Amino acid sequence: QVQLVESGGGLVQPGESLRLSCAASGGTFSRFTMSWYRQAPGKERELVASITSAGGSTNYADSMKGRFTISRDNAKNTVYLQMNSLKPEDTAVYYCNARNVFYLYWGQGTQVTVSS
Repeated sequence: QVQLVESGGGLVQPGESLRLSCAASGGTFSRFTMSWYRQAPGKERELVASITSAGGSTNYADSMKGRFTISRDNAKNTVYLQMNSLKPEDTAVYYCNARNVFYLYWGQGTQVTVSS
């Protein structure tokens, strides 16, 4: 059983940056593809970005390309999401996700609010 704990959310103004972290425990972190999803009020959960187990490949939703960067540190069992040039429409709960062929795990989420 893998536990995922997100942190780093908060209230920021448009144009500012945030770095989210997701710390994993209870499993072999390096064997999981890690992803960030987000869910805004009244909307479906959507993929933000993902990174393969060794970190060799990343994937981003079109609206995040060039602003967000996903990375991972397998030695620290942690995945990060650097978010720059934040917009009010980025306001959402951000969730960490770990998956492999057999398992899928979710964190509890961290709130990001972008408002002036």
